[in-house]
Amino acid sequence: MTFKPRPSMPFKLFAPSAPAAAAPDALGALPEWDLSALYSGMDSPAFAADMARAQTECSGFAARWRGKLAAAAKGSDPAGTLAEAVRAYEALEDLLGRLMSYAGLVYSGDTTDPVRAKFYGDTQEKLTTMSAEMLFFTLELNRIDDAVINEAAAHAPLARYRPWLEDVRREKPYQLDDEIERLFLEKSVTGRSAWNRLFDETIASLRFHVDGEELAIEPTLNLLQDAQEEKRKQAADALAATFRENLRVFTLITNTLAKDKDISDRWRGFQDIADSRHLSNRIEREVVDALVSAVQEAYPRLSHRYYRLKAKWFGKDALNHWDRNAPLPRVEQRTIAWSEARDTVLDAYASFSPRMADIARRFFDEKWIDAPTRPGKAPGAFAHPTVPSAHPYVLLNYLGKPRDVMTLAHELGHGVHQVMAAPNGALMAPTPLTLAETASVFGEMLTFRKILSATSDPAAKKALLAGKVEDMINTVVRQIAFYTFERRVHLARKEGELTSERLCEIWLSVQGESLGPAIRIGPGYETFWSYIPHFIHSPFYVYAYAFGDCLVNSLYGVYEKADPKFTEHYFALLAAGGSKPYGELLRPFGLDARDPGFWQIGLGMIERLIAELEAME
Repeated sequence: MTFKPRPSMPFKLFAPSAPAAAAPDALGALPEWDLSALYSGMDSPAFAADMARAQTECSGFAARWRGKLAAAAKGSDPAGTLAEAVRAYEALEDLLGRLMSYAGLVYSGDTTDPVRAKFYGDTQEKLTTMSAEMLFFTLELNRIDDAVINEAAAHAPLARYRPWLEDVRREKPYQLDDEIERLFLEKSVTGRSAWNRLFDETIASLRFHVDGEELAIEPTLNLLQDAQEEKRKQAADALAATFRENLRVFTLITNTLAKDKDISDRWRGFQDIADSRHLSNRIEREVVDALVSAVQEAYPRLSHRYYRLKAKWFGKDALNHWDRNAPLPRVEQRTIAWSEARDTVLDAYASFSPRMADIARRFFDEKWIDAPTRPGKAPGAFAHPTVPSAHPYVLLNYLGKPRDVMTLAHELGHGVHQVMAAPNGALMAPTPLTLAETASVFGEMLTFRKILSATSDPAAKKALLAGKVEDMINTVVRQIAFYTFERRVHLARKEGELTSERLCEIWLSVQGESLGPAIRIGPGYETFWSYIPHFIHSPFYVYAYAFGDCLVNSLYGVYEKADPKFTEHYFALLAAGGSKPYGELLRPFGLDARDPGFWQIGLGMIERLIAELEAME
């Protein structure tokens, strides 16, 4: 058991969400989530009671099952006895997950609040100690002979858990002795988790001086999409200055976590620096390598080509780095009220399936969304699945611009996916990253197509198409560049500590390759690697965005062909959660990610949109 954001709870921070803070009255009333479905407060008697119950039940579970699984597997009713153990383990996973989910959500509401920070830290420490008591379970399961466990899993009631057992056994070659595993887990509180928390609290506490104002990171990043170039430059300079002032801390965090991962990988026997991520994603290294190669080869046809076109729209040979996400010139910039964003996304979802819209509507009606920006609030956006016995929550920083609407559509896609997968239970509801971005990116595509079809003004349509292309580039090209940066950093770290200057050099090299000659990278941009949370929280997570975008482009192509069973197959994919491998779930659509030509389908859609923009000239 580990208590950190699940794979489908990333901070979507790779594309700033809005130019500048809109007036509250223009946005309308923004919802704040109601966490009482978990607990009523940090001092809730129910929270304290569940914490005490968790401690008792974890100890009881260990007393009942430690050292007894091998005998149970050879007993008179192995399927029944092992199923009893797995069900008890699953119930504890749900209970501990509920406690940690609540602490994490409370903390994300204001990471600078010392009371919340202590509550989060104390909860994490207690649950890590409890989970150490239960660590033996999967380790002992994996010591049972394959033939014995397979025979037991072929019969009810253990057969229900066969997919989870198969996932657990994939970890078998990399597991260590019980005491070493326990040491790794217990020291994570003062190791990786502590460094993660230092990063979060540092980022939340940073202030950026822009034109006489002192801003937090979210509104400062948002200014990179302001209609005024001078404002964009001021924001970029402010970001660079503050990042530079704190570069020593970010460099230490990066070096420490990269070395920490190297130690763990070496002890476990992983051959490649990203193999542990591929294993958790249930994807073959060769498939990821094929994706990376396909995207890198497409840089000239995608990002280089688009930014050259965008520079032409601005009357320049090349755009400064602070203009990369600038709104198109001479296009009206308006604030989109929350009510309009809500209706836009729900209408788009309903056009695909009323069932999907009904699930998404619950997030609004039942206060599962926290939308306002606040000092100290976690930046970006995420959808947290919590646990199957509760429901997901969505965090946004809504500021009323088109990309905010797309972010809402994205996170609600995650939410719908999480609701549909929940019946699989705490062990099989979580979705591997190979499919975790499917519903989110598909939700964005539905919303984009709905808005585009209702737009007749040529300038507005051009702006929509350009925005979608930029989102796709941020999701595909930029994320593969991030992955490449991580690979170079982790490989270089094996040879010794990296200086801030070396990290900046690697960043500039990778960014130059991916953005191309039409983006002029100026002084200050070399520090922008320092604020990306994925590098800290989930090493090598980022390729999942590119995987998801290309996959959804292919899925959408099948949908456009009016396959009568598409919706049925799509909902089956979402409802499967982590109970089936991605290859099996894609087969009904006629898609195979192992096919070298698969990635070209998704990349081809981006090329076609760029060509459509070129044709508008």
